[in-house]
Amino acid sequence: MLYCPYEYQRTATQWVLDNPRCGLFLDMGLGKTVSTLTAVQQMMDDCEINRTLVVAPKKVAETTWSMEAAKWDHLQALRVVKVMGSEKKRRLALDQKADVYVIGRDNFAWLVGLYGGTLPFDFLVIDELTSFKNPKSLRFKAMRVATASVPRVAGLTGTPAPNGYIDLWGQMYCIDKGQRLGKSVTKYRETYFQTHRWNNIVVRCDLKKGCEKIIRDLIADICLSMQAKDYLQLPDMMVHTVPVVLSGPVMEAYSRFEREKVLEFRQEHEGEPANVLANSAAGLMNKLSQFANGAVYDDDHKAHAVHDEKLDCLAEIIEGAAGSSVLVYYQFRHDAERIKKKLKGYRVAIYESERQLLDWNAGKIDVLLAHPRSTAYGLNMQQGGHYIVWFGIGWDLELYQQANARLHRQGQTHPVTVYKLTAQGTVDERAALAIENKKAKQQSLLDSLNYLITKHSNVKR
Repeated sequence: MLYCPYEYQRTATQWVLDNPRCGLFLDMGLGKTVSTLTAVQQMMDDCEINRTLVVAPKKVAETTWSMEAAKWDHLQALRVVKVMGSEKKRRLALDQKADVYVIGRDNFAWLVGLYGGTLPFDFLVIDELTSFKNPKSLRFKAMRVATASVPRVAGLTGTPAPNGYIDLWGQMYCIDKGQRLGKSVTKYRETYFQTHRWNNIVVRCDLKKGCEKIIRDLIADICLSMQAKDYLQLPDMMVHTVPVVLSGPVMEAYSRFEREKVLEFRQEHEGEPANVLANSAAGLMNKLSQFANGAVYDDDHKAHAVHDEKLDCLAEIIEGAAGSSVLVYYQFRHDAERIKKKLKGYRVAIYESERQLLDWNAGKIDVLLAHPRSTAYGLNMQQGGHYIVWFGIGWDLELYQQANARLHRQGQTHPVTVYKLTAQGTVDERAALAIENKKAKQQSLLDSLNYLITKHSNVKR
């Protein structure tokens, strides 16, 4: 296919060429991958680089980079190798002569160890830079060691600070080794944030007045930021909250279940600091969400069905799509299994690999079931359909936005319709509210936990 770049794509490519260490903070759908590959091809033509390493989320590493290189005429000469699979397969891939090597982020620490911390690449591309925001993570520590050995580094993301500016330090360190925001996350936090502590543990950081502009100015010389709304004329995206009414007996059962789980939680976790409490609360919310979706795992991880209300509602939406393909995001594995059983007569597939992606875009799948984490970043799915159903919403705003952007992106020719199935009177409503108010995941979990504890505080078992 002939590549006719938009002006913003030319700008992005030139930014990579002009800045040996840079950030491309381009909104979803603006073509970060093809812009970067175009820069790679040009630098190879100019004999500036020989070998490029791309570190990406697993599903993106499996499909996006190789498919983009194969798609465009001007990139046909690029030899792309996927460093995936078993250790033996990864080693064999690295031994191949290629221009671009693509590895999943979960294997990056292994790669750094393999080369003793000095990577034999001229250009390092970190696809989905937010994956390296946590300074305590193994992948960040590996990147901290390795990035100094590579002459060129580019960090790609659409949402560099989904949970606030505190996330930026780790991402920027991966690019510039601490030149702009400092070499210590503690110092960065003390300089630009007002910290709130619980038992000497930092539980929240708020930007000091005026510091947002200071941080932006500090990174502006190497970070290019673009928003899709300023460059793309996308079809509308219409979002509908679909209330799912549970029957009387089911609602009574849910209320008892919620009360028991909340009171047990309060007794077991009373006195925990807020950051620890948020992690514990996620388990409680997941258990309540399972019931709202229609089945609950027992201690042996066996699913027990408790109602079919959401399944019935989903079936009606699928029928109403009148033959158009529908992308369904599920929360739990038992959701996918129950949905597939419910939708007999349709061509239903669970997203697992490139095979399902190709079939979806070719119109060979009526209903594609996908966990948002498996498709949220980088995949081009807009050719396959324009309907999305969230069987369970979850609490992660970034995942929600990224997952919707698999269909609502450049190349989509229809308005995109998103349905959020929300069981009334359940924890679903709290999750939907958190997403609508664009709250960070940890804060939304804590807010919902406090709400539930207060709700049941005067009720004895």
